[in-house]
Amino acid sequence: MALIIRKPGILTTVQDLGRLGARKFGINTGGVMDRAAARVANDLIGNDESASVLEMHFPAPEIEFADDTAFAITGADFGAELSGRPLNNWTSHLAKRSDVLRFRKKIFGARSYLAIRDGVDGNEWLESRSTNLAVAIGGRRFVAGDRIECPADVAGRSLSAGLSLMPRYSRFPTVRIVAGPEFEFLTASAERTFLTDGFTLTNDCNRMGYRLSGRPIHMLHSREMVSAAVAFGTIQLLPDGQVIVLMADHQTSGGYPRIGNVISVDLPLLAQLGPNDGVSFQMIAIDEAERLAQRFERELNYLRVGCKLQSQNAFDRS
Repeated sequence: MALIIRKPGILTTVQDLGRLGARKFGINTGGVMDRAAARVANDLIGNDESASVLEMHFPAPEIEFADDTAFAITGADFGAELSGRPLNNWTSHLAKRSDVLRFRKKIFGARSYLAIRDGVDGNEWLESRSTNLAVAIGGRRFVAGDRIECPADVAGRSLSAGLSLMPRYSRFPTVRIVAGPEFEFLTASAERTFLTDGFTLTNDCNRMGYRLSGRPIHMLHSREMVSAAVAFGTIQLLPDGQVIVLMADHQTSGGYPRIGNVISVDLPLLAQLGPNDGVSFQMIAIDEAERLAQRFERELNYLRVGCKLQSQNAFDRS
């Protein structure tokens, strides 16, 4: 059983939750930009949440199903259609042999995720199938005619409206942050600007980071810094007073002041932004960030258990 890539789309790659344990060697974690969307997609299809998925941008790929195949789509809404039939997002579906999956229109968001049973085939490097674009290793980029092998499975699962797993995407979200190690060195006016003004994403945005445009922010004193560890969501202050938010393919260390870090549950909001979208920041305490992360994990586990029970019930009836 297989998927056939009829058109590869723009920057369609294999990604998973990242290449863990290699940062000490200067190798970044990488992985999906929208971890919530990828994890939910895998849960809907009955996969381990670390299974590899397709990360798609618009124009998205055109995919033919060579056999009956279950799949799930989450993240950005690109107007998915299966042989002309509109598909719901954040739901698993069953494709019949020769069905064609197309994405007709960019309705909202920057990145959509496609999960299939047991994950998308890709080259494994350091125990991850994530595509490292900078060094062109691991994972996979697609060209027309490529095949993806996969088994069939059940479909028809979707998120309950009562769950808070689906991120509240917006083109101008307010994302919550915790203070970074150098936040205290900002001037009082810079703190107010950072936490009350909005910022706009420039055209200099990619999987490494988003450069933002806004009123300049300044520190009390110019400082020489030794390079220090950074993470997905670290907000760095550049010499020109502008800020950059580091994303999935960020470097492992940096020498710019770290004035904040986006909390994990709000990173998906950033992942779906593109040039000319906006963002503002809200400071919260670390214990509140931990509480929000725990709530997300708890509800994701509810979804995972529910999908397993549904599969078991289907098996018992067969």
